[in-house]
Amino acid sequence: MENLGLIFAYMVIGLILQRARVLPNQAGQVLNQYVIYVAVPAMILLHLPHLSVSAALLTPILTPWVMFIIAVGAVLLAARIWQWSRELTGAMLIVVPLGNTSFLGFPMVETFFGTEALPYAVIYDQAGSFMALALFTTVIASRYGATAPSGELPTKQQQIRKLVTFPPLLALIVALTLGQTQYPGVLQPLLENLAATLVPVVMIAVGLQLRLRVLREDLIPFTFALSVKLLVLPLLALVTFMFFGINHLAAQVSVFEAAMPPMITAGALAISAGLKPRLVAAIIGYGVLISLLTLPLIWWLTSQTLQSV
Repeated sequence: MENLGLIFAYMVIGLILQRARVLPNQAGQVLNQYVIYVAVPAMILLHLPHLSVSAALLTPILTPWVMFIIAVGAVLLAARIWQWSRELTGAMLIVVPLGNTSFLGFPMVETFFGTEALPYAVIYDQAGSFMALALFTTVIASRYGATAPSGELPTKQQQIRKLVTFPPLLALIVALTLGQTQYPGVLQPLLENLAATLVPVVMIAVGLQLRLRVLREDLIPFTFALSVKLLVLPLLALVTFMFFGINHLAAQVSVFEAAMPPMITAGALAISAGLKPRLVAAIIGYGVLISLLTLPLIWWLTSQTLQSV
């Protein structure tokens, strides 16, 4: 609980900095770039070589894709039931299926499961969330979105280039091929120190970018999005693993990652495409805050149920 308190404190610091306006408006995005280019690659290089290759690895590879398909189906069904507009449907197709499995997922997994669980979180994020973001989300944004206020959406060539040069993915490849459990000389403490910045920098960046206003007409999609993302999907994953008698650490981490709030990067893409910007910002902001309550609940349920299987 002390680590969870620290995570909350870091986020409050970011929120205070946002309200005090002592940092530039783009400070949150700059911190995000630091995390993507420095802290996350360092963490992957440090922890992924400790991963033991086994059949359990299939769990964090397959789970995010199953969750993605279920979430897309749930959004399309809800859009038909409530007669959502094309703009709203596109926004929900982007923010509901994808979770914050790296920025928030990595520090939360480390807090609740320890560093030995981090490699499974990396696999879940890179083989699932990141690939889905890269392959499908921009397609959805271009199909459902209006003209992007910041310019045109990326072309297929630009998407491919961004995919193959994404720093965490490159770090994943290096860690799997050349990574070591103990790096020589100054490299080991360097990676440890850089990886240690992940949690405070991520959570301060989250606080800097929190947006908490919800319009009355958006209450139904707002409630639907967070209910599905924070509760329905992880509980479905948990019940599935219980049914098949799967109880290893990889399964527990997969359930926990499925419970992460909507992805900040996906939300930014939806906003840039002009898809319900205020609603998306509220879903992202409240998702992070509410997840501080739901994630401990999912962790407790997962630990109690899967350990008894």
